[in-house]
Amino acid sequence: MQQKKDAALRSDAQRNRERILAVAVAELTRCPDAPLSAIAKKAGVGQGTFYRNFPNREALVLEVYRHEMQQVADTAAKLLTTREPARALREWMDRLAGFAMTKAGLADAIRLATAGPGGPSKPGHAPVSSAADLLLRANEQAGTIRPGVSPDDFLLAIAGLWQIDPRSDWQPRAERLLDLVMAGLTAGAPGTP
Repeated sequence: MQQKKDAALRSDAQRNRERILAVAVAELTRCPDAPLSAIAKKAGVGQGTFYRNFPNREALVLEVYRHEMQQVADTAAKLLTTREPARALREWMDRLAGFAMTKAGLADAIRLATAGPGGPSKPGHAPVSSAADLLLRANEQAGTIRPGVSPDDFLLAIAGLWQIDPRSDWQPRAERLLDLVMAGLTAGAPGTP
């Protein structure tokens, strides 16, 4: 009986954590120094629950960034199970653009969290790089992109995403940029006429 109670508590704790992260993305994007108490209240959790999950602002901000990045990375494998490699890559690029706009909105909060001597460092982009590699290899094997494109090449090619103002009508601009990148990836591909 105790094991069932512990499992229920763990799933409830996970739901609390996920609600906190969802609210934090919205609030920190809107206002980088949003009060933690307001985030806890909007997430429907008490201060104790909030601080058990995130002992300070830095921990929350960095976990929001990591969580959002991991969600985007995880979609790569899922897309490959339901789409042709080229379609999966292009759809993933759209999701990455959405992440870029969220990250841009969080940029001030991330800067505040990682500023100062001895502060935490910003998480790297390894999950996104790994996801890009998975999609690039699937496309290379299918002959839908030119061979030899590395994740670093790809990330450099789409770096313009991070220059788009997230407060603007960013979707059409991001779509044009990603269409250009996709055209560049497919130019000279063995499977294209």
